[in-house]
Amino acid sequence: MRKLAYFVAASIDGYIAAPDGTWDFFGAPDASIAFMTEHCPETLPTHVRAALGVDAPNRVFDTVLMGRHTYEPALRAGITSPYAHLKQVVFSRTIAGSDGVDVVADDPPAFVATLKQKPGGDIWLAGGGNLAGQLLPAVDELVLKLNPVIAGGGIPLAAAGFHPHRFVLESSTALADGVLVLRYRTAAGAYVGLGTAPGGHVDG
Repeated sequence: MRKLAYFVAASIDGYIAAPDGTWDFFGAPDASIAFMTEHCPETLPTHVRAALGVDAPNRVFDTVLMGRHTYEPALRAGITSPYAHLKQVVFSRTIAGSDGVDVVADDPPAFVATLKQKPGGDIWLAGGGNLAGQLLPAVDELVLKLNPVIAGGGIPLAAAGFHPHRFVLESSTALADGVLVLRYRTAAGAYVGLGTAPGGHVDG
């Protein structure tokens, strides 16, 4: 079965973006881009790949999942298909689809459960925090590009309320710019929160 991997940059205190959705406070991403180019070039936006001359085939993922707030910065920049080299799925009930992007209003956990059963490569969850919070029970792998900065606020890594999920560290890689790439897998019996996992919301 296909794996769902949440692969995202974060601050030391667990924020993936500023309150306005921007992430330039992470600083120059040169070392991170070099790492991604080598290990998972498909996670680079299509226009960045073109600028860098990256034409490597997809190595891990063939599908990317985004909440509306993750997708909208590309739209504001006039980019309607930010990951044209992947199948792009945006969860939203408030925006229309565009060329190369499927907008899905369905319940995200149910959609992903069905998607995992279909043939294909692994599935990349790019964010945002609301969507990640809903999909945490379905995440098989967590890859954090942990940046050496404390944000103090913003969009959290996963907005799920108090629903602890346990992961096991598989590897850590220190990059030249101080970023630490942490790769985790889901632990057995990973969902340890009380009650049921949240779900049913889109536009994360």
